[in-house]
Amino acid sequence: MSKTDEKNEKRQLLEIQERLQYALTASDEGIWDWNFDTDTGYLSPRYYEMLGYKDKEFDGSGTIWAAMLHPDDKDQALKNIVGVLQKKKRTYKSIYRLRAKNGSYRWILSRGIVVRWNAEEVPVRLVGTHADITEDREKDQALLRYKNNLEKEVEKQTIELKNANRQLETILHASSESIWVCDGEGRILTLNKAAEKLSEITAEDMIGKNIKRLETKGLVDRSVTLEAIKLGRQISRIQKQKKTKRQLLVTASPVFNDEGELTMVVVNERDLTRLNELRDKLQKAQNATDRYREEMTSLHLKELREQGIIAESKEMHQVIETAGKLARRKASPVLILGESGTGKGLMAKFIHNQTHGIKKPFVQINCAALPEQLLEAELFGYEKGAFTGAQDQGKMGLFEMAKGGSLFLDELGEMSLSVQAKLLKCLEEKEVMHLGGLTPIKIECSVMAATNTNLKEQIRRKKFRQDLYFRLNTFTITLPPLRKRPEDIFEMIMRFSAKYKKQYGVRRKLSANCIRKLEAYPFPGNVRELKNMLKKAVVMGEKEITTDLDSHTGTQNRNRAEFQIPEPGFFNTGEINGANFRKTMLACEKQLINKALEKYNTTRSLARFLNLSQSSVVRKLKIHGLSHRLKRNAGK
Repeated sequence: MSKTDEKNEKRQLLEIQERLQYALTASDEGIWDWNFDTDTGYLSPRYYEMLGYKDKEFDGSGTIWAAMLHPDDKDQALKNIVGVLQKKKRTYKSIYRLRAKNGSYRWILSRGIVVRWNAEEVPVRLVGTHADITEDREKDQALLRYKNNLEKEVEKQTIELKNANRQLETILHASSESIWVCDGEGRILTLNKAAEKLSEITAEDMIGKNIKRLETKGLVDRSVTLEAIKLGRQISRIQKQKKTKRQLLVTASPVFNDEGELTMVVVNERDLTRLNELRDKLQKAQNATDRYREEMTSLHLKELREQGIIAESKEMHQVIETAGKLARRKASPVLILGESGTGKGLMAKFIHNQTHGIKKPFVQINCAALPEQLLEAELFGYEKGAFTGAQDQGKMGLFEMAKGGSLFLDELGEMSLSVQAKLLKCLEEKEVMHLGGLTPIKIECSVMAATNTNLKEQIRRKKFRQDLYFRLNTFTITLPPLRKRPEDIFEMIMRFSAKYKKQYGVRRKLSANCIRKLEAYPFPGNVRELKNMLKKAVVMGEKEITTDLDSHTGTQNRNRAEFQIPEPGFFNTGEINGANFRKTMLACEKQLINKALEKYNTTRSLARFLNLSQSSVVRKLKIHGLSHRLKRNAGK
């Protein structure tokens, strides 16, 4: 070979090397060359670069490559290489993760081709490329996750829609009202079981057909649905079913989409025949309820009378209702307010009986009747030798005596401040401590207190603790004075006079004038004063019929309006003869009732005064057209 040819050949080899070097550095993929027999190989600069290493930082042996494989991919990657050798494949492809220099793993797509075989045609040299597909793999995985999530969301929404449809169908068919659903053209989409039963049809025959079919078949006299579609608004009509002879209240409600297009019409049908029957039954039930209420009221009033409580007035009814509610709830402590003589002690016994029954202890103490030290000892008890004069064995306190029952503290406003402080501590902690004792004792009783003093004024004057007032003022009952419950006076007069006549073995009758004077008297001493008046009149009266209580009650100087029996000239009788006698009597009766209505505002009080039965009073009020006056007065 001439020198010129030799130069040309060298030049060509250099050009080939340059092209190969350019290809190795310019390619995005890493080039590798691996000899199976010697476990040696070559890695291009790009191969190192994609893993974050410097050029030739490690050799291209299979051992190092295997050590860089991800643990989860190692078995499959080695299996793919072994498969090339064992199955004598000409090409190779594998996907796995290789550890980069920073410790992370990159997804690699490795392709190769066998370039040398031995005498047994076993591959001994493999050349290939490595492509970094991490970003594509992550995109594929994200897409796969999105697809899976989307499938799950679609499945979830499908299940929710199915459940919602089942719920709507359940609600639709559970409704006692007839419901039809039509599209915007009047085709029947669905109807519930109540509609089938009411119209005596089947959904199978109706669904898909136009609502006009009902008119054509003569099932209804007019279609409210078609009217709603035509007018585009809700329509209600009384509709008569020709087949079943029922009268229905039908309401058709159009439904529009966001574009304002009519998409559905929902029709409700109510069987007025059934409603009328229910109305009659309800009226009968209401009448029965009213009758039972009247009977229960009579029994309740009888029970109250047996306990000595008279409650004919609306004011006392409200008090008794409140007391009964507190008794049923076993509320404690209860504060009873009212003027002297209004019956606070009797109310406390009533609450006790309603709460615990008559067999449980009812312990009462007048806080104004004992000095401070003695009151404290009585309330809380004391140990042996607690103070001078104490019993040798000690003494149980009233809180302990009332165990299982009630303790009633009367005249609470007269209690000293020091005892008030200890009472507050007992109520707050629900336990007491004996004087001189060390062991607390749990309070196991209801506590009630009463006073006729203005506690707010006592607080202002520093004679009553504000914190104790707030503790007691949770459940409060205020008894009205007798002057504010005149309806109760007549019943009390009858009750107490009968009691004292029996007690003292005398016969006395109270005249109507005497009763009217008592009913007009203001009673500053309340029920206690009334009882004493009647007792004195019964005992001291010398006549069988007591016509005047002035000498026994001191009422002669009272300036209070009294109800007087009208004089004969009061009645406008006109000329009396056989022709107008009946009308004249009715006119006189009406005038008398009108006069009585100025004083009495209940049928019960009117009946007592006029000496008539309550039913007769009600009947006469209707005859004379005076019932409205009674209702007006009762509302005052």
